[in-house]
Amino acid sequence: MTSPQPPATRIGQVELTFSDPDALRRLGDPVAKDLSAVARAGKCMFVACDEAAGLERLTRGADGRYGAHQHILLTDLFDLPGGPDQEMDIEGLAAVDGYLWIVGSHSVKRKKPVGTDGEGVQALTRMEEVEREANRYFLGRVPIEEEAPGVFAIREEVRDRRAACLSTGIKGGLARWLRKDPHLAPFLKVPAKENGLDIEGIAVRGARVWLGLRGPVLGGHAVVLELSLKEPKRGRLKPRAIGPDGRRYRKHLLDTGGLGIRDLRLDGEDLLLLVGPTMALEGTAHVLRWVGAVADETEGMVPTRRLELVADLPYSREMDHPEGLELWPDGGTDALLVVYDAPGPGRLDANNRTVRADVLRSASVTPR
Repeated sequence: MTSPQPPATRIGQVELTFSDPDALRRLGDPVAKDLSAVARAGKCMFVACDEAAGLERLTRGADGRYGAHQHILLTDLFDLPGGPDQEMDIEGLAAVDGYLWIVGSHSVKRKKPVGTDGEGVQALTRMEEVEREANRYFLGRVPIEEEAPGVFAIREEVRDRRAACLSTGIKGGLARWLRKDPHLAPFLKVPAKENGLDIEGIAVRGARVWLGLRGPVLGGHAVVLELSLKEPKRGRLKPRAIGPDGRRYRKHLLDTGGLGIRDLRLDGEDLLLLVGPTMALEGTAHVLRWVGAVADETEGMVPTRRLELVADLPYSREMDHPEGLELWPDGGTDALLVVYDAPGPGRLDANNRTVRADVLRSASVTPR
């Protein structure tokens, strides 16, 4: 990693207000408190709450605030194995070439201790249980169409573009291809918060898809998986064989100092990585630049000279966890938008279900 840059300067905030009755009935307060991903298309901002089986669309008003909240249930577009009431744990969004791309965490979770103050035999026994929710194993895309100037709506089909995904479920999709991976297979059954497999970012260019892993972190190195997807039949995506020995993915390992990837965003030929603690710890968070990532068409260890520190971000155990990253030209060519999980009282208005995202500036960010 190159020499440190000054901490990112906050140059503004963007207010996001959630008011859709369907979303509030299904999700309640978490819709504003548990934001996990963000993508922008025109005047619209698509965000995900990791406790839902759907997405939230917000539209920018004349005052710059984002509201006119619409909840989008993804079971209307896909046959999700866990149905509409099981969370997808959506952790990555990207709006590219007329599609909104969506990826679930592909993770398992350990039940939390309960009982008297979370103590004793009952709590210990509960922690033996590891849950696998089939909806989390999702990678797909949906067409978006401009229904008014700058306002984009999700559709099942728009001309030659249609909703499509990898095969879903615990034994399908990407999980199927990772079961024999020498680096990642041992982590498929490990809970996400314990350095298990946890996808938390997506970036797309053409057929190429990059997935950032919060975990596992391997010897201090974060992992980015790269796929090349095709649509061999209507509604179904499948990865091409692009890795060694006919493997259907490539692995790129980057020295992040032990931090996991929380989001990805392409910036020209580079890839920006939002990184932070892999587990539920207080620690640092940064935006890093993988210089020339698009030109890398073989897997391997990324040289540390090609990993630049763009910005330092605040991170605490109790609040304001950076979770989503987007380029933000409204703030200038060097601006980024960051959304937060577990927002603190300084950015959350619980009564109005409004949360504030940060607009940050760093001189390292180049125009797209």
